[in-house]
Amino acid sequence: MATLKDVAALAGVSVKTVSNVVNGYEFVKPENRRRVERALAATGYRPNLGARNLRRGRTGFLALVLPELVVPYFAELAGLVLRAARAHEWTVLIEQTLGTREGERDTLAALGPHMIDAAIVSPEALQARDFGELAPGIPVVLLGEHDVDVPFDHVGIDNVAAAREAVAHLASLGRTRIAAIGAHPHRGTAALRLEGYRLALAEAGLPVREELVATALNYHRRDGAEAMARLLDSPEPPDAVFCFNDLLAVGAVRAAAERGVRVPADLAVVGFDNTEEGTYSLPSLTTVAPDKAAIARAAVDLLRRRVEDPERPTEHVRTPFTLRLRESTGGA
Repeated sequence: MATLKDVAALAGVSVKTVSNVVNGYEFVKPENRRRVERALAATGYRPNLGARNLRRGRTGFLALVLPELVVPYFAELAGLVLRAARAHEWTVLIEQTLGTREGERDTLAALGPHMIDAAIVSPEALQARDFGELAPGIPVVLLGEHDVDVPFDHVGIDNVAAAREAVAHLASLGRTRIAAIGAHPHRGTAALRLEGYRLALAEAGLPVREELVATALNYHRRDGAEAMARLLDSPEPPDAVFCFNDLLAVGAVRAAAERGVRVPADLAVVGFDNTEEGTYSLPSLTTVAPDKAAIARAAVDLLRRRVEDPERPTEHVRTPFTLRLRESTGGA
């Protein structure tokens, strides 16, 4: 493998100049920078990240702790975090908790500064008293909104506003029996989306019918299909449904089709997450689209700044969302 000395000899500059170029320092003469860049390309030099991290007192590893990688939203988000972390020379270790309190506690308890520099965590079941035990000794960024005040940097969208906009869209179509699929006793984001659902109904002058609020213990296609089947088999079935993720919505559309219920003519459907599956489903899903790339970039940037300055004030970054109108509500 080529060394800094090899590159310096070929470029006709000092080893220090080569090091400055490799590490991104600005104050290098343009001609010297060009010579070094040509030499780097010719020799195929690659920096020794392990040695560099040892000099910095870091491991070079970042943990990404997610509920389920089989859920497309988390799989897509993981790819974006990998890309954002690579720009800061971090290698990402991905852990899956299955969204249980035990799984989240055990995973975070096993992490420490001897293994990783920092962690991005998307918790679903942790309770208020658990947050004080999160990965002691390492910086942590939390993803998603939480109804507890915790001393960690945090990135998320406004789930109440997003759900409110989705349900308001359904009401604007003249739908009056709007159901919700995804209520959950322990998921903080589910509570916030349910709050937005209720607010939108009230603003539209529609009653909140508890029989139209369906629980989903998991957010998979089967859960959406089973919940939709129960709603459609009720004495007064819904004419629209807001699903708390795209997989629930895909399952709901399937259950409707099996009963001869047309989407969107008889039943308008809105999902949440803007996953690729929803884009190519038939019909394609109207969905709330969080800016997943912005979430990934913000989380990695917060960790970078926390590692460099552990005492800085805690930050809460709210990233944007849009409502993508597609075929399941009569859109393009």
